[in-house]
Amino acid sequence: MAEKPKRPLSAYMIWLNETRESIKKEHPNSKVTEIAKYGGEKWRALTDKSEWEKKAAEAKENYEKELRKFEANGGSVTETKKASKRGGGKAAAASKSKAKKKPVSSEEEEESE
Repeated sequence: MAEKPKRPLSAYMIWLNETRESIKKEHPNSKVTEIAKYGGEKWRALTDKSEWEKKAAEAKENYEKELRKFEANGGSVTETKKASKRGGGKAAAASKSKAKKKPVSSEEEEESE
């Protein structure tokens, strides 16, 4: 089965990816965290963000189409989320649920009859 599509980038992240190199040139000896900080300052100062918001909206539409296709081909969003939170796929989830069941002894079976 194909993997679940990745979530789309936000307008800020699209802009930052396009602008990162110019920020690095302006601040050549900066660390990654400092470049992100400078990027955030520049983003907040921008008055017209419509170009990147449009790109983000297109990316979101594409993501939603891919997600519907994924679900139509048997993929389940909830199973994928649960499996990733547990730290494994369906096999790991199945083995955990089996481990939780208490074995029934022959004495308990006789008592229940």
